[in-house]
Amino acid sequence: MLELIIGLISGAVGGNVVGKVAPKLDMGTVMNSVAGIVGGGAGSYILGMMGAAPAAADAAGGMDIGAIVGQVASGGVGGGVLMAVIGMIKSAMAK
Repeated sequence: MLELIIGLISGAVGGNVVGKVAPKLDMGTVMNSVAGIVGGGAGSYILGMMGAAPAAADAAGGMDIGAIVGQVASGGVGGGVLMAVIGMIKSAMAK
Protein backbone atom coordinates (compact mmCIF):
# COMPACT_ATOMS: atom_id res chain seq x y z
CA MET A 1 0.00 0.00 0.00
CA LEU A 2 2.85 2.35 0.81
CA GLU A 3 4.31 1.68 -2.63
CA LEU A 4 1.09 2.84 -4.29
CA ILE A 5 0.94 6.03 -2.21
CA ILE A 6 4.54 6.85 -3.10
CA GLY A 7 3.76 6.23 -6.78
CA LEU A 8 0.68 8.47 -6.71
CA ILE A 9 2.46 11.35 -4.99
CA SER A 10 5.51 11.15 -7.24
CA GLY A 11 3.20 10.91 -10.25
CA ALA A 12 1.55 14.20 -9.29
CA VAL A 13 4.96 15.79 -8.94
CA GLY A 14 6.10 14.34 -12.27
CA GLY A 15 2.99 15.63 -14.04
CA ASN A 16 3.55 19.14 -12.70
CA VAL A 17 7.26 19.10 -13.55
CA VAL A 18 6.49 18.17 -17.16
CA GLY A 19 3.81 20.87 -17.25
CA LYS A 20 6.31 23.52 -16.19
CA VAL A 21 9.13 22.26 -18.43
CA ALA A 22 6.86 22.03 -21.50
CA PRO A 23 4.48 25.01 -21.33
CA LYS A 24 2.66 23.97 -24.52
CA LEU A 25 1.53 20.81 -22.75
CA ASP A 26 0.65 22.54 -19.46
CA MET A 27 -3.01 22.06 -18.47
CA GLY A 28 -2.85 23.87 -15.14
CA THR A 29 -1.76 22.60 -11.75
CA VAL A 30 -4.92 20.64 -10.95
CA MET A 31 -5.17 18.80 -14.27
CA ASN A 32 -1.41 18.19 -14.37
CA SER A 33 -1.71 16.67 -10.90
CA VAL A 34 -4.72 14.51 -11.80
CA ALA A 35 -3.07 13.18 -14.95
CA GLY A 36 0.15 12.66 -13.00
CA ILE A 37 -1.61 10.76 -10.21
CA VAL A 38 -3.25 8.40 -12.70
CA GLY A 39 0.03 7.93 -14.57
CA GLY A 40 1.98 7.48 -11.35
CA GLY A 41 -0.42 4.80 -10.17
CA ALA A 42 -0.20 3.06 -13.53
CA GLY A 43 3.59 3.29 -13.57
CA SER A 44 3.86 1.81 -10.09
CA TYR A 45 1.38 -0.93 -10.98
CA ILE A 46 3.26 -1.84 -14.15
CA LEU A 47 6.57 -1.93 -12.29
CA GLY A 48 4.97 -4.18 -9.68
CA MET A 49 3.62 -6.51 -12.38
CA MET A 50 7.09 -6.76 -13.87
CA GLY A 51 8.30 -7.95 -10.49
CA ALA A 52 10.83 -5.22 -9.83
CA ALA A 53 9.19 -3.55 -6.82
CA PRO A 54 8.10 -6.63 -4.84
CA ALA A 55 11.48 -8.31 -5.31
CA ALA A 56 13.30 -5.29 -3.94
CA ALA A 57 10.93 -5.02 -0.98
CA ASP A 58 11.00 -8.75 -0.20
CA ALA A 59 14.77 -9.00 -0.42
CA ALA A 60 15.22 -6.37 2.27
CA GLY A 61 12.38 -7.61 4.45
CA GLY A 62 10.38 -4.45 3.77
CA MET A 63 10.83 -1.11 2.07
CA ASP A 64 14.44 -0.05 1.76
CA ILE A 65 15.86 3.07 0.15
CA GLY A 66 16.31 1.32 -3.21
CA ALA A 67 12.67 0.25 -3.32
CA ILE A 68 11.51 3.75 -2.40
CA VAL A 69 13.71 5.34 -5.07
CA GLY A 70 12.35 2.86 -7.60
CA GLN A 71 8.78 3.73 -6.69
CA VAL A 72 9.49 7.46 -6.88
CA ALA A 73 11.13 7.03 -10.28
CA SER A 74 8.41 4.83 -11.73
CA GLY A 75 5.64 7.05 -10.39
CA GLY A 76 7.31 10.25 -11.53
CA VAL A 77 8.05 8.95 -15.01
CA GLY A 78 4.59 7.40 -15.37
CA GLY A 79 2.93 10.62 -14.26
CA GLY A 80 5.06 12.76 -16.52
CA VAL A 81 4.51 10.56 -19.55
CA LEU A 82 0.73 10.38 -19.13
CA MET A 83 0.50 14.13 -18.54
CA ALA A 84 2.55 14.78 -21.69
CA VAL A 85 0.38 12.44 -23.77
CA ILE A 86 -2.83 14.05 -22.53
CA GLY A 87 -1.32 17.50 -23.08
CA MET A 88 -0.39 16.62 -26.67
CA ILE A 89 -3.87 15.29 -27.35
CA LYS A 90 -5.44 18.41 -25.87
CA SER A 91 -3.10 20.64 -27.86
CA ALA A 92 -3.86 18.78 -31.10
CA MET A 93 -7.62 19.03 -30.52
CA ALA A 94 -7.42 22.78 -29.96
CA LYS A 95 -6.04 23.38 -33.46
